[in-house]
Amino acid sequence: MKKLLVILVVTLMPLVASAQFEQGKFYSGASLTGLNLSYSGAEKISIGLQGQLGYFIADDVQLYATAGWQHAGDNLKNDVVELGGGGRYYLIQNGIFLGANCKYVHGAGGYNDVMPGVEVGYAFFISRTVTIEPVLYYQQSFNDHSDYSKIGFRLGFGIYL
Repeated sequence: MKKLLVILVVTLMPLVASAQFEQGKFYSGASLTGLNLSYSGAEKISIGLQGQLGYFIADDVQLYATAGWQHAGDNLKNDVVELGGGGRYYLIQNGIFLGANCKYVHGAGGYNDVMPGVEVGYAFFISRTVTIEPVLYYQQSFNDHSDYSKIGFRLGFGIYL
């Protein structure tokens, strides 16, 4: 009986996931970044929070806006606020997505930067509308490539309505 249930869930999972990436659907997400899971030349410790709101403009194509906060280093002077936007393309209705984005970063010490980036992730559905989303990302700094560009891992959750 357990084997039959597992086979049924695995078979139906792509059908549940595919219904969530349709044109006209909304997306809301939040994620935790950092915890020493991102790296740049200027940061020793990094932790952050990020929120996203998105809309599917076509099947498998999402546009989103994002806002976030990052703390990097040993003191509050290294806190930054991020605002940006981007898009995702969901591959073959299986939850894997590729994304591109751009964000404006403003820090307390007069630090300002524009950072385009790319990401690859997976929307793992734990219910019909809720996902856990691990993401690998790269953000390119226009100010100082070697010190402020980042490669990292972000873990979040999403709600597809």
